[in-house]
Amino acid sequence: MLDKNGIAQRIAQEIQDGYYVNLGIGIPTLVANFVRDDINVEFQSENGILGMGPFPFDGEEDADLINAGKQTITALPGASFFDSAMSFGMIRGQHVDLTILGAMEVAENGDIANWKIPGKMVKGMGGAMDLVASAENIIVAMMHTNRAGESKLLKRCSLPLTGVGCVTKIVTELAVIQVTDKGFKLLERAPGVSVEDIKKATEGTLIVEGDIPEMKL
Repeated sequence: MLDKNGIAQRIAQEIQDGYYVNLGIGIPTLVANFVRDDINVEFQSENGILGMGPFPFDGEEDADLINAGKQTITALPGASFFDSAMSFGMIRGQHVDLTILGAMEVAENGDIANWKIPGKMVKGMGGAMDLVASAENIIVAMMHTNRAGESKLLKRCSLPLTGVGCVTKIVTELAVIQVTDKGFKLLERAPGVSVEDIKKATEGTLIVEGDIPEMKL
């Protein structure tokens, strides 16, 4: 089973040389810490940064450098800073190759719910609606179940949707899963996790074909 860093490390393997990548709040922000040294990647944060680096070491933080989740970050050589209009122009213009988001629920058809829990005060959906509407390659980083042990990979989302039919892949502490037109297709399982464990934790349709390999981190 993976921890949050393990999930981020596995997702980093999906990033290819030359990609422009948007990192959402939560587990996705950790992905920048695990990108291979032999590829060039431009991380974009919707608050107006292109060329975002890994988190700073303790004592080296710059309070003026933050990501969309208000966490202090680093900027790589050549990084640029711009306003929200330019940032969302990049997103809406589909100039981002990969979007990595967190989620509270994902449905087997690729619907995502990641912005609102009924009864809790929130300021709005924010940039997530632009990201899911514009991106063609969305990977979700999330925990497979909630604190009550209930599945978050569902037949149909119960929470208000952020986007419809937009998620392509999911990485959880248990598995790597592809979203297909027939449901969740199991691609890899986390170390020490069985296919049966994943089946029990998945409410939506889970497609298992042949022997499922263990993740390599």
